[in-house]
Amino acid sequence: MELSYKRIYEPPEENDGFRILVDRLWPRGISKEKARIDLWCKNISPSDTPRKKFGHNPEKWEMFRETYIRQLEKNKNCLNEFATELKKHETVTLLFATKNTEHNNAVVLKEVLDRKLQ
Repeated sequence: MELSYKRIYEPPEENDGFRILVDRLWPRGISKEKARIDLWCKNISPSDTPRKKFGHNPEKWEMFRETYIRQLEKNKNCLNEFATELKKHETVTLLFATKNTEHNNAVVLKEVLDRKLQ
């Protein structure tokens, strides 16, 4: 299975495969039709506290990353169900809204899933 991530504001492409929004909040200014998502998985996103503390500040990235990984590991059932869904598809794209393409929850989630799905 091929797993990638990209901003939801980028145009959908055929090679995106199964498109999953992994943000807790719906992205501003984009309609559901334009987003062309196949699944919106709010439960896999980080909880409000670490998300708000991080505030997309790269200086707080490691703290956010570690906190989110601990949350994912603590909620094994949700992570296992999510991984099971991913295995049904040849190509999966995790979608996120933030402008920062290097420091966001989709990056962390992909890192965890890459280890889990090997």
